[in-house]
Amino acid sequence: ETVEGAISVTIDEVSKKFNLTKDTLRYWERIGLLPEIQRNQSGYRDYDEHAVNWVYYIMVLRKAGMSIESLSEFVKLLREGDQTIAARKSLFIEQRDALIERRDNINKTLRYLDYKIDHFEDHMLGYENEKLAYEGKLTEEK
Repeated sequence: ETVEGAISVTIDEVSKKFNLTKDTLRYWERIGLLPEIQRNQSGYRDYDEHAVNWVYYIMVLRKAGMSIESLSEFVKLLREGDQTIAARKSLFIEQRDALIERRDNINKTLRYLDYKIDHFEDHMLGYENEKLAYEGKLTEEK
């Protein structure tokens, strides 16, 4: 039974809501990334609001490229309490910096592909022009 107004959802509902496999949810629970998920009388997982919020949190950090190892470290630090705030913040800063670097590399690659597409009929682009396009240093003569 749940408290009036509290949510209670199945693993299937959580899986569909966040587009995650049930195996992923079970794995995250088994390795300790999620809090212990309560079970109903039939033994099925019963996700409360706290657990659903954790699923969302872990999913977003995974999409940001955070490794399972870093997530495990973060959860371990979180459970140790307020004395680990600086270390947790540091993990987030590292992840943000890595994400920014990844975004910059994607932007370089997109510039290069745009240049290749725009000059596709030129057949033979010079290496120097291709490199300048990739680095974003090529100026188009209009």
